[in-house]
Amino acid sequence: MRTRDVNKEALIREKAIEMIVNHGFDGLSMHKLAKSAGVSVATIYIYFKDREDLIQQLYTEESQKMASATLHNFDPESHFDEGLKVQWLNRMNYCFENPYSMTFMEQVKHSPLVDRSTIDRRFLDAMSRFVHKAIERNEIIPLPVEIYWSIAFAPLYQLVKFHISKTSMPGRPPFIFDDEKINLTLGLVLKALKP
Repeated sequence: MRTRDVNKEALIREKAIEMIVNHGFDGLSMHKLAKSAGVSVATIYIYFKDREDLIQQLYTEESQKMASATLHNFDPESHFDEGLKVQWLNRMNYCFENPYSMTFMEQVKHSPLVDRSTIDRRFLDAMSRFVHKAIERNEIIPLPVEIYWSIAFAPLYQLVKFHISKTSMPGRPPFIFDDEKINLTLGLVLKALKP
């Protein structure tokens, strides 16, 4: 039986995410991945049962990393304004440091290839407690979770995408998501969620 090499496994995962981000799910084949990672196809099958298992494992690992980063120094009991700012900065910094991971997670969100029920429970529990406490304290209005998430986080992720891709609206210079723009946007989001 061949032994596992954590460095090789990490390289295979990294190259697989890059291929999915750059070429979509259809662009990921085990032969192309083996060539990109500088390993044999047989080596990939030491770590992953098949292509679907690889994608599922990538999703599980990346969602755990993102959840851990989001929860860094985050207190679910904190005032909503303060807690949302911590989450914004944690999520933004994670995306800036891991742009491939962010794009991969966006692609997976709408794919039937991944079972998203494997998401980290401590992340879901912390987010749920944070929002319910804020509603109890009348810091925000109660909303269906999809509407809450869209108001609380969609502006952040859209502006992070502009920043990372160094783009903007047509004819505009590249968008820079600096402290002033973060505070401006966060202020508008908080206003929209207040009673």
